[in-house]
Amino acid sequence: RAMRILELKLVGRNFYDPTNAIVLPQYRLQIWPGYSASIRRTDGGLMLLVDVSHKVIRNDSVIDIMQAIYQRSSENFQDDCTKQLVGSIIMTKYNNRTYRIDDIDWDRAPTSCFQMADGRDITFSDYYSKTYGITIQDLNQPLLVYRQKQKYGPRGQPINSEILLVPELSFMTGIPNQMKKDFRAMRDLSVQVNLSPEQHHKALRKLLNKLKKNTIVQEELAHWGLIIDDDIYKTEGRILPPEKINVRCKSFPSGIDVNWSREVVREKVISAAPLHCWALFYTKQSATQAKDLVSFMSKVAEPIGMTFQQPAYIELKDDRTQTYIRTLQSHLESNGLVKIVVCIVTGNRDDLYHAIKKLCCVQSPVSSQVINVRTVSQTIRMRSICQKILLQINCKLGGELWGVDIPLKQLMVIGMDVYHDPVRGKQSVVGFVASINTSMTKWFSKVAFQMPHQEIIDGLKICMVASLKKYYEINHCLPEKIAVYRDGVSDGQLNTVTDYELPQLLKCFEVFSDYHPKMMVIVVQKRISTNLYAQAESGRLEVPPPGTVMDHTVTNKEWTDFFLLAHTVRQGCGIPTHYICVFNSLKLSPDHMQRLTFKLCHLYWNWSGTIRVPAPCKYAHKLAFLCGQSLHQEPAALLSELLFYL
Repeated sequence: RAMRILELKLVGRNFYDPTNAIVLPQYRLQIWPGYSASIRRTDGGLMLLVDVSHKVIRNDSVIDIMQAIYQRSSENFQDDCTKQLVGSIIMTKYNNRTYRIDDIDWDRAPTSCFQMADGRDITFSDYYSKTYGITIQDLNQPLLVYRQKQKYGPRGQPINSEILLVPELSFMTGIPNQMKKDFRAMRDLSVQVNLSPEQHHKALRKLLNKLKKNTIVQEELAHWGLIIDDDIYKTEGRILPPEKINVRCKSFPSGIDVNWSREVVREKVISAAPLHCWALFYTKQSATQAKDLVSFMSKVAEPIGMTFQQPAYIELKDDRTQTYIRTLQSHLESNGLVKIVVCIVTGNRDDLYHAIKKLCCVQSPVSSQVINVRTVSQTIRMRSICQKILLQINCKLGGELWGVDIPLKQLMVIGMDVYHDPVRGKQSVVGFVASINTSMTKWFSKVAFQMPHQEIIDGLKICMVASLKKYYEINHCLPEKIAVYRDGVSDGQLNTVTDYELPQLLKCFEVFSDYHPKMMVIVVQKRISTNLYAQAESGRLEVPPPGTVMDHTVTNKEWTDFFLLAHTVRQGCGIPTHYICVFNSLKLSPDHMQRLTFKLCHLYWNWSGTIRVPAPCKYAHKLAFLCGQSLHQEPAALLSELLFYL
């Protein structure tokens, strides 16, 4: 109510100020500044949780997008529209509401009728004219379908919860995919959206001042017995001790900015897989880049401990998807010794990428590396590019890059995440990744597919039992301790995790005779509104250093939880990750939970530094994303011990 009194518009769950929109005409979009706000009961009492929010609204209506698709390809127009638009979030400016496009109804148009609450039939065009004074221009356009969660009447009968929307009046939200690939555009956007701690604090103070000075707001708050402080809450946090990074022959400190990108290419990795039997696929236009790539890879392989042999060079007659797939298939069938295939591709070809991954991960299981020709055309940066490619290839061949000291013995760490596929009716893919050695440098992966709208994992038993069997196969014993990090769960689903997922996990142990391991389950939340600042001696607000922990006052009254900022923040504010322990028969103390979690944030091998979440969560996310986006089915079991999804 207070936000509405300030004339902020509710869009979704947040409040925005369209009158102060930042317009970026060169990108055909505008940014609405606003706030997310909620009141929480914490260990320190009632707290107002406020964050700065931005809503990106595009000038393009859905009909504009449809017309552009039609001009590109009229033959597959309806299919292309469905692929590009279904799953997108749109906004209707006449009521400032957002909707997800669940389908497109090609059989209905603005001239179609629907029944109003009073039982009268009215066409969509007449409805908008009478209700909003809007005249719809194109009366032949199809209608967009948004399906609300199933509702039921007083007698249990299902109520039709479809909402039909007019493309002409629906505007795209979010950053266009094409723009995401444009470095300059993303830089221009981030300047407006990623606020520094000082700017962020200023925006919050601005809102607090408005709330304080508005007499109507104060009367409303007084009615509820609420008084809002003049400034943000200040308290003390802790910084966890830095970790040592272990490679084959030595250890080195992770550094102040927790980045070891220089050291990792100078020192031999823990274990290097030989790059011997491999094939390089490229078109005639990319022949120079292919030879340069191999030349540089041969130079940088020795310092990291990899033995290197020349690939089988396979030049393609053209860059069509079918040409790549047929040639790859033919080579893999005639040469069963190939360990990895490397493909140099031109342009941002999602169809080609998906086809290569489907072939190599499902039909003819082999590790694969897809490289854009633009990446290997940067002569000045070729050495560092090839170093990163080689490190990634080493992971995909079963090699190990670096580790940290893990004092807990016979421990298995599991990461779980869920990916929702918007194109396939919101089908969910569960990524499940488990450590299978004591140093947390070997990982076993499995996926499970779920029915649409089934948020909480349902196929846990298969994944868990398979992981325990693999651990036994490698170590000749089962783990005594298990730590599960479950990503992608909101506060409202915590009880579902404890009441539904946890019993499934515990039931898995009954498969093995006399097996009773100790287990800890931690929910990982990235999408939170809590921001942490560090106050310098000068009084200026800065981003807190990596390893910053907050485990009191702002924490939850009902659970054991903490906030950890594990990574270096180079732009914007320090948004920590929220960890909530929902089960702990392992009897790990909060301090040891935090230390273990911070250690695991060092083990993601696609980045030589710490990341926001424990490595197994990130691996599970990458696995689920690949299966949901490209494969649409389970990957081959032959790849389960390789990080093929990096």
